[in-house]
Amino acid sequence: MNENEKITIKKEGKEVECEVLFTFDCEANGKSYVGYTDHEVDSRNRKNIYVSSYDPVFRFDKLEEVTTEEEKEMIEDVLNQIRKDAGREGGIE
Repeated sequence: MNENEKITIKKEGKEVECEVLFTFDCEANGKSYVGYTDHEVDSRNRKNIYVSSYDPVFRFDKLEEVTTEEEKEMIEDVLNQIRKDAGREGGIE
């Protein structure tokens, strides 16, 4: 992953540039995932973070929605670990 890598998504019919935060692969299902943000904040003043699966051959040209409960649970575990690791390094929690 390149530092400050950007992707463009469609949100509410408009193209929005997002910053890539992290990528990871899941050995259990063979998929690759990308986490990204549009830097908007939610009602609790936390940045919105989105996660999609993607094909590493095409990079971020075609993002796929996460649809299964198993994927959603696995992603939540990954996000929790990232938060935990960031807290140890003096980052956000």
